[in-house]
Amino acid sequence: MGSFIQVRKSSLKGETVIPASKSHTIRGVIFGSLADGVSELENPLESQDTLSCVRCCRLLGAEISMRKKWKIKGVDGKITIPKYPLFVGNSGTTLGNLIAVSSLGRETVTLDGDHSIKNRPFLPLLNALSSLGVKTSSRYNSGKCPISVKGPLIGGKATVEGITSIYITPFLVACPLADKNTLLKVTPPINEKSYIRITMSWLDNLGCSYKNKNFNEIKIIGGQKYNCFTRSIPGDASSAAFPICAAAVTSSEVTIKGLDLTDPQGDKAIVDYLRKMGAEIETTDESLILHASTLRGITLDLTDTPDLLPILCVVGCAAGGTTILKNIEITKMKETNRIKVMTEELSKMGGKIVEKENELHISESNLKGTTVKGYNDHRVVMALAVAGMVAEGMTVVDSAESVNVTYPSFVDSMQKLGADIQKTPRPGGDKG
Repeated sequence: MGSFIQVRKSSLKGETVIPASKSHTIRGVIFGSLADGVSELENPLESQDTLSCVRCCRLLGAEISMRKKWKIKGVDGKITIPKYPLFVGNSGTTLGNLIAVSSLGRETVTLDGDHSIKNRPFLPLLNALSSLGVKTSSRYNSGKCPISVKGPLIGGKATVEGITSIYITPFLVACPLADKNTLLKVTPPINEKSYIRITMSWLDNLGCSYKNKNFNEIKIIGGQKYNCFTRSIPGDASSAAFPICAAAVTSSEVTIKGLDLTDPQGDKAIVDYLRKMGAEIETTDESLILHASTLRGITLDLTDTPDLLPILCVVGCAAGGTTILKNIEITKMKETNRIKVMTEELSKMGGKIVEKENELHISESNLKGTTVKGYNDHRVVMALAVAGMVAEGMTVVDSAESVNVTYPSFVDSMQKLGADIQKTPRPGGDKG
């Protein structure tokens, strides 16, 4: 049986440091594993998703030691064919990228994951890889795990859907090591461009050549190699959204440290979103300082920031008037159908939230604590926990262990800010 988060109405005060970026850590592990020599990651995130990536890369031949700094001895583009399937756990980022990386070999590699991953479709990625010389197969030819690929990845021309970045970034990771150039055409709509930019920033730092024509067409030069590197991992903007929004909805004075607003992570847009909603946020070189303020509903386009949907649903309930979240279709393809899940669970708490065509309309709501389901989706669990901080009575959220995917210290961090929150082995229970 899983664990629970129980939370009551709270007022926050103090400061917190957000964890390191999951997206950057996973990319660092993969690029380091493919590089020539020993690379170092400073300030990496140690979480379920990043550890899944480490285990898989070790099976592909990388030697990885994990102390304060992670040291990665790479394979110089020559992967080992593992004897067993690569089990990615809950990490869609790891799965997508390692599908392409596994195609660098000449023998079959099988990849699999947990129940959630088995329901996520990767057929557009597999079809595009097939255009580049890779043989692919999947369960019932659905593009769902278990997935098998057999290289070599040659290069050439391919077309892929742009609905999610995880169909695009794997080509940026693997195709520089292919023999030939790759011309990737991306069909619109093109979502999550910020995650593509993160990958491109790694290629830039590694000195690799590619040409990006407004994300519609990307030319990746083949015959390159990755040299070893040392890189510090910045804070995770997606994780930062939870304490930032918790402070905003509770009208609290809180300082957030560790977020680099110059980094290409798209979810740093939460700062601009909240400012437009009336939040008073002061920025310094090292911190964000939130001041007590009143929020008002506005319309937000989540094309590039779909991972913010769960927490913005909670913000919408706390804001005056109506908040509209638009261009959200992609959120149905995440760990859960986040539109459906957030609508159902917040409605149990008294949230006034309605799904319309590719939009959510959220009206100011007086939330009441109750028992809600987190569906083993880390962002849903944390968002509902924040909802409990403004709800009357006690809110209990199940599948609390899922926060370990990206933000293992979430409950501790919120406790240190003064939140009335705890993780328990049973609803209404205690830590003991």
